[in-house]
Amino acid sequence: MKVILAQLNYHIGNFTSNADKIINSIEIAKDKGADLVVFSELAVCGYPPYDFLERKEFIESCNEALIRIADKCVGIAAIVGAPEINPEPQGKNLYNAAYVLADGKIQQVVRKTLLPNYDVFDEYRYFQPNKSFDLVELKGRKIALTVCEDIWDDQPVANAFARDKLYTLSPMEELMKLKPDFTINIAASPFSYTQVDVRQNIVRHKAKQFGLPFIYVNQIGANTELIFDGNSMVVNSKGEITHQASTFSEDQIMVDLDKIDVATVEEEKTTDTLAFIHDALVCGIRDYFTKMGFSKATLGLSGGIDSAVTVVLAAEALGAENIRVLLMPSQYSSDHSIKDAVDLADNLNIEYNIVPIKEIFTTYNMLMGPLFEGKDEDVTEENMQARIRGTLLMALSNKFGHILLNTSNKSEAAVGYGTLYGDMNGGLSVLGDVYKTDVFRLARYINREREIIPENTIIKPPSAELRPDQKDSDSLPDYDVLDTILFKYIEKHESPSDIINDGFDEATVKKAVRLVNMNEYKRFQTAPTLRVSGKAFGMGRRMPLVAKY
Repeated sequence: MKVILAQLNYHIGNFTSNADKIINSIEIAKDKGADLVVFSELAVCGYPPYDFLERKEFIESCNEALIRIADKCVGIAAIVGAPEINPEPQGKNLYNAAYVLADGKIQQVVRKTLLPNYDVFDEYRYFQPNKSFDLVELKGRKIALTVCEDIWDDQPVANAFARDKLYTLSPMEELMKLKPDFTINIAASPFSYTQVDVRQNIVRHKAKQFGLPFIYVNQIGANTELIFDGNSMVVNSKGEITHQASTFSEDQIMVDLDKIDVATVEEEKTTDTLAFIHDALVCGIRDYFTKMGFSKATLGLSGGIDSAVTVVLAAEALGAENIRVLLMPSQYSSDHSIKDAVDLADNLNIEYNIVPIKEIFTTYNMLMGPLFEGKDEDVTEENMQARIRGTLLMALSNKFGHILLNTSNKSEAAVGYGTLYGDMNGGLSVLGDVYKTDVFRLARYINREREIIPENTIIKPPSAELRPDQKDSDSLPDYDVLDTILFKYIEKHESPSDIINDGFDEATVKKAVRLVNMNEYKRFQTAPTLRVSGKAFGMGRRMPLVAKY
């Protein structure tokens, strides 16, 4: 039995495009003599569809596309993910399902059991959990077919929800009682820089645990914040990877089930975290623009590390010809920062304009002078400069139809080191889930073969250049220290006392935690943030704005 793993990039709600891609893969699979082609979770409608699932016309369009796909499954079978209307009057209206298509129609539907309800996931909001188990039979083979988290039943995340009686079932153990010949799991598992290894280890563990070949199909591409890396794979009954699809690109793999256990074992891919993050961000930018129908981007190029890394990623994603930036020096901008920005623009061959803001800022100060009489200069004047720049960038965006990219990093977003309606402007936050120390590492990765980002941009002390001789370290702990504290507090959920007990200065920890908690209102108003970690700001981290903690 020959099976093709179809790893594709889907567009939420674009039923015509999604169905066309699926059908095209089915036709290719036919030409290659495959018996079965497997697609990912909720492939027909795209993942995650969120509250579109509550709209009747959305489900109707999904069913129409599914029928169109089934019609092409003659002489071949397909497994494809789509929502299923719950036929029972009780419970949620839908199931998250895997459809088995053959002979031009729907032959069987397998429903998802373990519905994730943590971090960015909220599936129990829409779907009814499955409670019954059957194998799928194709060409005399018995298949244990599962959907995404149904293979995570012995993981800490799944166990955290085992207190709910709906999650006491173990789909894999139930299916193994029926003695299948092999396992297929269709997934929509988002990328994080730790997830690739975790996911791979789960699939390998399950194959080895049950002594069965395992086929795993994930999707690729980005849907707003969520980025999907693919890495679909085939694992033999010993838990060894025999076939693995590419990362962040569409791919198809054909395997012969009769030969999986004698197939050559692939060399394990080296996990290069920086390469993964880099490629994920490029994918996230590209798909955000493509799926939104935009092609051109702008940002403020300051000569600093954040805007430098952002513009390089944008140029890779969209092409240098689609990037136009503004250099907006003030009286506080160093000559070297301006030169660094110009050199980078020239290295990338992108269009840039220099629009000094000194005169605008002087006018603002003159107009506001009578209101501020008797008051010393403070952060107000710094924010005015940031907002002048934000206004100019939005003017360029409006006039030419460019999407403004936000360049704030995760460290800044965490402690509120940014100006609302100023440098926090933007339609997409590219680095908002990348700590400052990792931004520097990304810059080094970008320069791994030749100098693209000027060396001075990388080695000079970080500064917003909003007052004379300003340095980030005037207001914040050194980033090496700050980022470690933030990681422990945000990603690892450690308490301030735990972090202090780890050896960090008490005053520094309390300051960092206080800044994180008091700036939730700023993050609530920021642009969607490309997610590359296990705990990004945005929909995966929901905190009250008005709270005392």
